[in-house]
Amino acid sequence: MLFLVLISSGLLLGWSLGTNDAANIFGTAVGSRMISFIRAAWIASIFVIIGAVFQGRGASETLTSLGEVDALGGAFTVALAAGVTVFLMTRSSLPVSTSQAVVGAILGWTAFTGKGTDYSVLTKIVSTWVSGPILGAIFAALLYILLRNFLRRTRIHAIKLDSMIRIGLIVAGAFGAYSLGANNIANVMGVFVPSAPDILLNFGLFALDGVQLLFLLGGIAIAVGIFTYSRKVMETVGRGVLALTPEAALVVVLAQALVLFLFSSIAFSNFLMSIGLPPLPLVPVSSTQVVIGAVLGIGLIKGGREIKLKTLSGVAIGWVTTPVAAGVMAYFSLFFVQNVFGLSVTYALPDPETEEFVAPAIREGLRQVNMILPGLLIATMLIIALLIFLFFRQQKLRLKVENELLMQQNRLFSSQKALNDLEVNTIQMENTMLSNKLEMKRQEYNQILMNINEQRNFLESITDELDQLIGLKDIEQRDKKLRELLVVLKQKMSFTKEIDDFYGKIEDLHQDFMFKLTDKHPDLSEKEKKLATLLRMNLSSKEIATLMNITPKSAEIARYRLRKKLGLKDRENIHEFLLQM
Repeated sequence: MLFLVLISSGLLLGWSLGTNDAANIFGTAVGSRMISFIRAAWIASIFVIIGAVFQGRGASETLTSLGEVDALGGAFTVALAAGVTVFLMTRSSLPVSTSQAVVGAILGWTAFTGKGTDYSVLTKIVSTWVSGPILGAIFAALLYILLRNFLRRTRIHAIKLDSMIRIGLIVAGAFGAYSLGANNIANVMGVFVPSAPDILLNFGLFALDGVQLLFLLGGIAIAVGIFTYSRKVMETVGRGVLALTPEAALVVVLAQALVLFLFSSIAFSNFLMSIGLPPLPLVPVSSTQVVIGAVLGIGLIKGGREIKLKTLSGVAIGWVTTPVAAGVMAYFSLFFVQNVFGLSVTYALPDPETEEFVAPAIREGLRQVNMILPGLLIATMLIIALLIFLFFRQQKLRLKVENELLMQQNRLFSSQKALNDLEVNTIQMENTMLSNKLEMKRQEYNQILMNINEQRNFLESITDELDQLIGLKDIEQRDKKLRELLVVLKQKMSFTKEIDDFYGKIEDLHQDFMFKLTDKHPDLSEKEKKLATLLRMNLSSKEIATLMNITPKSAEIARYRLRKKLGLKDRENIHEFLLQM
């Protein structure tokens, strides 16, 4: 139990690595919107764990030889100092190097315990801080040129190209995650390797020793970090230094994966030695530095105009301060752990003859445990759990689709109902308008009938009086009666009421014209406004004289005066002028 408590700092460091360095795997892909963050996190987590367990031993041995932290108390403090440093840098949105933090913390441990530092190993590690970004830039530049020439020659359709790049980013990201786990697990659990439990779990197809179990726990911690806190750093790496196209994002992921794989592959190192070439050092390489180098390589190919130097300078400051801060924090933390909690930070004792530190033998052999049957049971349970998960997920997706279909049908029904209600309201309004029109027509016809009846009665009374005057011998009496009838007829011929009704309808139809005419020519009288309205209707002078109860000559004179007031020239048509108002 104490062992699990003491390696918790390593798990914290793994979590910090997941939030920072592991984000570099899919940072460019997520930043260019080619892959969603959730999908990228799942792929990165699975392959990081596989790479850590099955290829993480090479780089960890080199890191252990820099300073063998032989006590759990010391390993706990070193990992804690490195993890806190990386976390604080991450909170500042700086994609710092976990490798630098671990190396700085180990140097702080060697300084505190007085043990010697293997400067040849330190030189190898520090050289990778320079060679890693350079190799990343070279690989990225070459791959970018090759990919660009390939796309120019093949002229792939944009839709097909987008699909191919998405698949390429997933494959390259899986390879990059595997390489990251193989290379950087040494940063997480390397200091705990000397204190690893002497156990071997045999699963039949493969076996895991104590070191690999440590790497498994560290890989899980990295995966948790990827899921919980890596999105912010992805955005900084993916879009902060250089705005990347999807093609460039694919190149960056491939370049980073190649560099990390080369610096962690024991087989490749042995191959170089077999052909007489110097091997690449198996050391933890900063994936952040490699990604930044790859991005800069593409930026230089493009001419360097798109590189954001302000963001790049902030990243460089983080790289310089990380090992120093981790070393100082580790030194003071070791003093605190040893003197306050009484934990041993080293088991080595000075040799009485040479006065050199000698670490006691920790392990003599491995205790083998047969895990074939438990492994099969665990695998079966995982498969059953996966099948159950897929079943319920399928049911959930089916219910989601059905719910969306029902909602869509409900929206369609609501729209149809609203449309039907609108049609019903429209029909009701049309019926109301028709009823009003019918009522108005009925009243109009009633009025016409009343007028006809009134005119009939009037004409009958005139006819009766004329019949009485026929044969009347008293000429004076007859003339008097005729004059009276003439007056009555003239009064009846005035049509004052009808003319007033006619003018009322005209004013309603030409209301806007009357407003404009009054606004432009406020000096016009009411009769002149009525005359202008009649002229706008293109009525003749005779028709106007009849409506205005004047002679045609008077109508012509009134028309002439109106032209003067309106300021019309001799040849300008008054009807067309009034229509334009």
